[in-house]
Amino acid sequence: MDFLQKRLLFISKYWKDYASGLKITLILSLIGVFFGIIIGTLLALGRRSNNKFAKRLSGAIVEIIRGTPLIVQITLFVYSILNIIPPGYTLLRNKIFLASIPMCLNSGAYISEIIRAGIQSIDKGQSEAARSLGMTEKQTMRSIILPQAVKNILPALGNEFVTLIKESAVVSIVALHDMMYYAEAIRGATFKAFEPYFYVAIIYFVLTYSLTKLLSRFERRLHRSDSY
Repeated sequence: MDFLQKRLLFISKYWKDYASGLKITLILSLIGVFFGIIIGTLLALGRRSNNKFAKRLSGAIVEIIRGTPLIVQITLFVYSILNIIPPGYTLLRNKIFLASIPMCLNSGAYISEIIRAGIQSIDKGQSEAARSLGMTEKQTMRSIILPQAVKNILPALGNEFVTLIKESAVVSIVALHDMMYYAEAIRGATFKAFEPYFYVAIIYFVLTYSLTKLLSRFERRLHRSDSY
């Protein structure tokens, strides 16, 4: 049997496993980015707040999360909750649900810095002009600052999504059935160390490359609309 036939036989035998793992990867990434944006916005606003408690709490959360690896956060959180929650609580013991929580927090911590930088990039004169027109700080932030900041940080948010897709591979450490989990299982079944991970690398590359190109096209279209 030649080289190509062996590769096709391998793919035909295990493609369903890779597809199942890819679905988990995409679910976790989408959840992480969606809720990460919400958490990141709250943390960014908290760090800019005049309330000392909110400012210190937001800063502490960001520093702790950014100062520890995602794999450690997921492992500690998932196994801690599984030891606390009784077996009867199916949702609370669901590993997708549990792993998504530290992923959302981790994404939120990094996105908060992106949003904070976007807010700081807006000319302070716009805030002062809004205040002179009688707008409150919340109205100014919601109607003037944030819309402009979001447009400035869209490329960075896209990069965070790409990064999160790649970092989601660490969930295999808690036996969540993503692509890396299936690659490890296939390696154990076939005793092949290279091939299972090689196909995972190809899938990750195609996924992130396609997303990067899509985001680049969206960014160019956004810049063209600004020039009109």
